[in-house]
Amino acid sequence: MPLTVTDYCWEQTDTVVFISVPLKGVRAGRADIVCTEEYLKVNFPPFIFEVFLYAEVDDSKSHAKIGDGVIVFTLYKKEVAAWELLNLASVDKETMQRIRERSILKLQEKTQEEAKGKAIKKRENEKYALEVMMKIEDSERKQIDDLKEEERKRTAEELDKWKEQKRMEEEQKEQLRKERKKKEEERRTEAKIKANAASKPRTVLAGAKRADNMFTKKLEEEAMPAPRSAGSIKIQFTPRVFPTAVRESRIAEEEEWLNKQAEARRALNAADSELDDLTEEEKNPEWLKEKGNKLFALENYMAAINAYSLAIRLNSKIPVLYLNRSACHLKLRNLHKTIEDCSKALELLTPPVPDNSSCRIKAHLRRGTAFCELELYVEGLLDYEAAFKIDPSNICVQTDAEKIRRIIQGAAPEPV
Repeated sequence: MPLTVTDYCWEQTDTVVFISVPLKGVRAGRADIVCTEEYLKVNFPPFIFEVFLYAEVDDSKSHAKIGDGVIVFTLYKKEVAAWELLNLASVDKETMQRIRERSILKLQEKTQEEAKGKAIKKRENEKYALEVMMKIEDSERKQIDDLKEEERKRTAEELDKWKEQKRMEEEQKEQLRKERKKKEEERRTEAKIKANAASKPRTVLAGAKRADNMFTKKLEEEAMPAPRSAGSIKIQFTPRVFPTAVRESRIAEEEEWLNKQAEARRALNAADSELDDLTEEEKNPEWLKEKGNKLFALENYMAAINAYSLAIRLNSKIPVLYLNRSACHLKLRNLHKTIEDCSKALELLTPPVPDNSSCRIKAHLRRGTAFCELELYVEGLLDYEAAFKIDPSNICVQTDAEKIRRIIQGAAPEPV
């Protein structure tokens, strides 16, 4: 049964009431306190303290302080006046019960309003935090877009410089080719003149000098051979090696390609003082190429790149090494290195002959893919069209080229 606390003291001014309630062992968080405009209650088992206030107080300003076994209440009066008593006099049980119920209802309503206020404030704080996060994300997205645009511009500038350098190199090669051709024609002309001079008949006069021009002319006419007799000449044509005429064949390109392959094979035996500590297998580019292919199949792209790079150091004339390394760079999204390796492979895959057509197709497709990843769709389309020109029967290449063309024209690509 609860023990009602009657041993308390109180003081007042015209505006404030101070109540001190001693409770043995009371601590903050252990006592249940109810304070309304007309009712005050403290429940700290087994103790209970209850007061039906003489006049109304402002429960929003009133407060309680708990410490050292005492609860001190500070109640602010609604009306400025002195109270005759703290507790209402002559209150029957029914009135006390109504006051209790009314106070509890007010306390519940107040608690609900505070909960709603906290919920509204929480939503406002969440909304504000969301707006701040959206602003931060927009700022970060803008920074990323700016970085991508700068990277695209830088890549485009580097590509333009590379194209300009290649164009100048091609012009220099063309100039050297023309000079060699001119010198060759001059040499042939001189040789032909010498041959004609050596084959011209001479008239030798033995035992006398030429008397005059008429005599010399007569002697030359007598020394000239008689006209040939009429007859027929049989002509036998040799069988053609190529299905087309020699002037339309690609004998020169085939021979140049075979010479390049022979030069690459001869380079296998070249000594490299920096690689003396390698084993015999590691000095073989073909072994390194197979090793790189196995590592690529295992998706160990960095190790495969190391194998291909070492093989290139041993022999930089094998185009398939650059082509395989470009596939690794493309898997790792090293797009600029992919473009460089594909370009180097295409440079070595010259002249274009049927033997290297498959490698040229791979180089064009990988370089075109890298260009498209960098959003350089025009350059990527050029490589895809070059691959399709080599193999017009490849439907996949034609389809991809059409998709890139639609992206350049601003149309949405068809779903795959």
